[in-house]
Amino acid sequence: MAVATQAFARDGVETSLEGIAREAGVGIGTLYRHFPTREALVEAAYRREVEALAAAAVTLGEAHAPDAALALWMQRFVDYMATKRGMRESLKRLMESNSPLFAQTSGLIPQALGGLVEAAAAAGAIRADADSGDVMHALSSIYSASDGPQWRERSQRLVGLLMDGLRYGAPGERQGPPGA
Repeated sequence: MAVATQAFARDGVETSLEGIAREAGVGIGTLYRHFPTREALVEAAYRREVEALAAAAVTLGEAHAPDAALALWMQRFVDYMATKRGMRESLKRLMESNSPLFAQTSGLIPQALGGLVEAAAAAGAIRADADSGDVMHALSSIYSASDGPQWRERSQRLVGLLMDGLRYGAPGERQGPPGA
């Protein structure tokens, strides 16, 4: 699954299934035994990414200060979006086929982000009026940025700008010019 996810993010959904199997160190028969279609592999990879992103919110929240956990999670969200961009055509086909995938995973990411935003706001590390829905909207807009070699770099800068905006005016923010 990890190899498939990386391949989809790097090369798109049309990446060679034989190449995925070879890179994973398994035969193509083994791959097809577990994932009889390309869409089945995409569905499993997408589900894995969503669940890992949701779980990362808890792990990061336990290991870092609330605003640092939020920033790290948002950077991880950029990685998730890169994978999703690579799978977009297959995900579109899954959506059109009424796959239960989206109903089963739809609330996981907003819930994870909501917990991180609430924790950072409660700690005074970001603005008290920060709304996780607004943050999700801003993060999701990164997805629509044009493809290109600088997409990931630009996306990471945008996350930094978003975090700067969330921290601006927070109770814990240091006021005044540097050195004052």
